[in-house]
Amino acid sequence: MVKQIEQAPKIGMVSLGCPKALVDSERILTKLRSDGYSLSADYAGADVVLVNTCGFLDSAKEESLDAIGDAMAENGRVIVTGCMGNEADLIRSKYPDILAITGAAQYEDVVNAVHDAAPPARGAFIDLVPEGGLKLTPRHYSYLKISEGCNHRCAFCIIPSLRGDLVSRRIDAVLREGEKLLAAGTKELLVISQDTSAYGVDVRHESRQWKGQDVRTHMTDLAAQLGQLRTIDGQQPWVRLHYVYPYPHVDHVIPLMADGLLTPYLDIPFQHAAPSVLKLMKRPANEAKVLQRIHNWRDICPDITIRSTFVVGFPGETEEDFQYLLDWLDEAQLDRVGAFRFEPVEGAAANALPNPVPEEVKEERYARIMEKTAAISAAKLQAKIGRTLQVIIDDIGDADEDGMRGATARSQADAPEIDGNVLLRDVPDHVKIGDFAMVEIEDADEHDLYGVIEG
Repeated sequence: MVKQIEQAPKIGMVSLGCPKALVDSERILTKLRSDGYSLSADYAGADVVLVNTCGFLDSAKEESLDAIGDAMAENGRVIVTGCMGNEADLIRSKYPDILAITGAAQYEDVVNAVHDAAPPARGAFIDLVPEGGLKLTPRHYSYLKISEGCNHRCAFCIIPSLRGDLVSRRIDAVLREGEKLLAAGTKELLVISQDTSAYGVDVRHESRQWKGQDVRTHMTDLAAQLGQLRTIDGQQPWVRLHYVYPYPHVDHVIPLMADGLLTPYLDIPFQHAAPSVLKLMKRPANEAKVLQRIHNWRDICPDITIRSTFVVGFPGETEEDFQYLLDWLDEAQLDRVGAFRFEPVEGAAANALPNPVPEEVKEERYARIMEKTAAISAAKLQAKIGRTLQVIIDDIGDADEDGMRGATARSQADAPEIDGNVLLRDVPDHVKIGDFAMVEIEDADEHDLYGVIEG
């Protein structure tokens, strides 16, 4: 008699918000897969749907509530986790039949809630997890989260109340995860946290053993060791640093970029430049020294890309403050810039500040900063025409009537999902998604480059 294999319960997942939340979702799904669950591509086929929410802005909360509503309407068996987990009363007031609600990074609670809702099937045929765990990103790039929480108390932010103070992961564990991801096919590691520069502050930068040597729990040591790792085929991986506050020790990673050990890219959340606004935001306000350091970084590593985000319309921001920011951007010449209109967030200290900026003024300032940064970006990209750049292939299109294929790639100046692309023509048949390639740049617009693979 042939023994029937027990059917694995199926889990659906909706992951909202930032890359840090995406890593949380990957960890949850990896644990559930190891517990005998399979994944469902749609609501209808799922025994339980997980919604990993974002609660950073009111608009993000609305998106999360809409996603919960869709999952309830399509499936009805829903577990909510993530940053909105601390607003369980609000969620249950709208959706009283939610099975369970847990907070951000509460992996064990989420898994236990799934076990209660749909007990796992166990067996040798279903307890299989891919090397490196389950991923929600393409095989060739991976997010590497090095810490949780934040020690800053910025007036516009509620992250510490959602995720707590800084808790750094052991450096040997981070390096081991990076090594496993590369062994599983990753070509690009994107280092993320709430504050990458503060890595290890909470553990006094303790040392751990890694491959026979003491390595400090510190951003510079971590960056240097990640630069020593190699891909499965022996290549130098791209290692990209995100959420880097411009502390003095950041200067020490720039030579690693110049030497090719790190991707020459820094994602620095400046948020503003006017000293009075930075003071209201409870942010560091030494913008003159920052400009000098940016110039110094470019002297050491001319190809460095600096991206940042800015908030316009913060309470108390005057026209003079905003013009100061525009002038600062002219001087800083940042490569990639995102901007946000200030939104009050429940629980944020900024809500109590006087002199709110009218919505129509926020819109006008937002349009002006985007026009300014688009012009800077366009000029920088125009200067790359005629150069040969290394790219990584993200997607390849179908062949046209002449048998030619196009592809979407990224240069070292482009992080996935947030920056521009390098759009390629006449891609050879041997080129595959995830490959590195050398590309001649033929044209550019405000955000993207256009080119052809050499040879």
